[in-house]
Formats: sequence, structure tokens, C-alpha cells
Amino acid sequence: MPKYSREPVEPGKSVKARASNLRVHYKNTHETAMALQGMELKKAQRYLEDVIAHKDAIPFFKHTGCIGRHAQGKKHKASQCRWPEKSCRFLLDLLQNAESNAEILNLDSDTLQIYHMQVNRAPKLRRRTYRAHGRINPYMSSPCHVEVILSIKPEPTKAAEADGTAKVRKPRAASTKLQNGATAAE
Repeated sequence: MPKYSREPVEPGKSVKARASNLRVHYKNTHETAMALQGMELKKAQRYLEDVIAHKDAIPFFKHTGCIGRHAQGKKHKASQCRWPEKSCRFLLDLLQNAESNAEILNLDSDTLQIYHMQVNRAPKLRRRTYRAHGRINPYMSSPCHVEVILSIKPEPTKAAEADGTAKVRKPRAASTKLQNGATAAE
């Protein structure tokens, strides 16, 4: 069984899926995965389908060189965004695989959220392109490995009720020490 970079908190209520050496750009897939981090499964699948249909966009925060600015980025508090369709299709297939794994374990797919999603660079694949004057240059591809862990959403915890025994804090200036060792209150 392959090793994941992170283990779920509750292994019985989580499912994993991974893909290796995908022929899809690493940078686009990384930005797409970061946009999905922490989303519910159904919401993430709907979001990816909207990106493929160009109804929504993937914000780019890390790999932003030569990325154009578009109005759809305002929705995600970003100015630079794109519609990486191939990356979205690959991640949609991976999420569908994880959903199938959840059905096998009798987990409700409506309660699953993306606990962990990571994209790593894979070894580059080599081709060549022919240049002027009989020269040859490399024409490399940048594939990637993707792993995803879905887990059941944690139930929100209620705050403890105050029973009147709250701590009373001293003012901060009274408790700070000066350089000579004396306190500010003296």
C-alpha cells in the first residue's frame, strides 16, 4: 500500500485516493487543488464542473507568472485566475474515485469533505523540438502526482457554559517587567 504524506485523524471515517505520473501540468493542478482544499465533496465537484464550463475560475496565488487578470477572480479575492480544464477533469476523476471508495466503506458521500489534497512534481518526460540551423532543444513535460484524503466533517463543538468563575486578568502593564527587573506597577 502506498504511503501518503499525511494520515487522517479518524481512519475509519476517511477514504483515500491517489494518482501518479499524470500527464497534466503541475502548476495548474497545484493551484486547482489549493482552491479545493477544505471543500465539501459535492461542492468541489460542482465547482470543477463550473470551471470546465467557464462559469467559475481557479484563482492563482503561487504560480502567477504571465497569468492574466479576469473579473471572475474577484469572487475568490484574487485578480489572477484561469480555467485549467485538463487539471479539473483529472481532479474530478480522482474525487469520483474517492467517492466510490467511500461507498465501499458505507460512508455517506454528502458528509465528506476534502481533508487533505497534495500535488507533487513527477519526473519530467523528454521530447525534442527542432530549431533553426540544425539544432535540437529539449521539449519537456511537467507531470504530477496527486493524493487526496476525504473525511467526514467534524461536528461543531459547543462552547462551555460560563458558571461565573471566570478568571480576572490583571492589566498587562502591571505584569510586564522592565529591563532592570522591576515591574511597571512599582
